[in-house]
Amino acid sequence: MNASPRPQPEHRDSYRAFRSITTRWMDNDQYGHVNNVIYYSWFDTAVNAHLIEQGALDTENGGTIGFVIETQCQYFAPLSFPQTVEAGIRVAHIGSSSVRYEVGLFAQGADKTAAKGHFVHVYVDRETQRPVPLPQKLRAVLEQLSGIG
Repeated sequence: MNASPRPQPEHRDSYRAFRSITTRWMDNDQYGHVNNVIYYSWFDTAVNAHLIEQGALDTENGGTIGFVIETQCQYFAPLSFPQTVEAGIRVAHIGSSSVRYEVGLFAQGADKTAAKGHFVHVYVDRETQRPVPLPQKLRAVLEQLSGIG
């Protein structure tokens, strides 16, 4: 059985948009670094804030919402309070109703990821909760994050 290559940190140039996130005292665990579950929250925050700011997601009244169906994170270096984290985002795949977002988390000013991961959203009708084609405005923003647009 061939072993997969060991995951490596990525350079910030690999990401298309960034969001600064302030760590909180409660983010640290008893070992003095940010607890792993917080990283997933940062993934959600970075991507959804970007989509909202670009007018591609209306969490209160929009007819289309995203469900996370897959997520993963790889850790390279600890982050801890009181650091500022910079979350880089990009889109790796755009389907008819799904998107794979990739997020790199950097200590403020660092060139390499302290952690990187992904999650997949399937976009569904808010009422029926059945998959729907990506709305055009969302697709345009996703294409910018993928380098297609």
